[in-house]
Amino acid sequence: MARKINVKLIMELWDAGLSRSTIASTRHISRHSVSEVFNIADEKGIHYNDVRVLGELEVCRLFYPEKFANETMYGDPDYQHVHQELKRVGVTLKLLHEEYIERCERNGEIPMGKTKFNEGYAEFTITNRLTNHLEHKPGKRAEVDWSGPTMHYVDMSTGELITVYLFVGTLPYSQYSYVEPCLDMKMDTFIRCHIRMYEYFGGAPAVRTVCDNLKTGVVSHPKEGEIILTDDYAALGSHYMTAIMPAGVRKPKHYRRKSVIGNLNKKIHLFTCRNCGNKSNDDRIGAMNLCRMGINYLEDSQVPDTVTAE
Repeated sequence: MARKINVKLIMELWDAGLSRSTIASTRHISRHSVSEVFNIADEKGIHYNDVRVLGELEVCRLFYPEKFANETMYGDPDYQHVHQELKRVGVTLKLLHEEYIERCERNGEIPMGKTKFNEGYAEFTITNRLTNHLEHKPGKRAEVDWSGPTMHYVDMSTGELITVYLFVGTLPYSQYSYVEPCLDMKMDTFIRCHIRMYEYFGGAPAVRTVCDNLKTGVVSHPKEGEIILTDDYAALGSHYMTAIMPAGVRKPKHYRRKSVIGNLNKKIHLFTCRNCGNKSNDDRIGAMNLCRMGINYLEDSQVPDTVTAE
């Protein structure tokens, strides 16, 4: 795909006087791709000043119009919006693709399929350097945390709605995961979840167990200096001979596997508009009406507090 060739960067370096071989070796781009960009620029008379103010995607379309011809028939996804929405708890690419389809249908456009939508977002993150790739080795590391929003179940004897918290442990190499619902997030529960997770995996990770900086396990995690764990958590690591290592503070790329399980509560059938907060627990009208309510909210129209099924 043309979008994987950073055409604008190649033009910028060429304008700065770098040779083809230098650009290829320093930027890890194949010589064939660099030469192809040079040849197209010569044929079309394009210079860096002509594309300086254009975005990377626009430059690619200028150089490779035939490779983008088929894409113009589809509605154009707003991947910047997609990237921001994915930061919210419980939001997945599948959900955002469904919203994209609804938007295309309202605008009379043809929506692209889920695979193409996901590939487009992956290319967007690569082009804009929004993420990185972590390499893991089998059995070396486990990642644990309390995952996503809380869940609930009904006590059949009293009718009381009981809150449930999800403990999640994942082996990042294979994404093999252990999930346990708990009634609280206290230290004793946290430790017992680890023990059952290790039993489920058939052993503790050979090097480390990585947790978030949650108060149940971490007393202090300074930028410089010694990490202080709670006594019980430190004893757990010592007993299983695995290092307990909290992730870096505000370093989400160091610790990301809990998102594998982040949408497990989607079967609750509670539809919520992320913009206006209106909710519906009826599948039939939830799918039909919440979209319209969100549009009304964005247009400053009056939005009802509840949605009811007839």
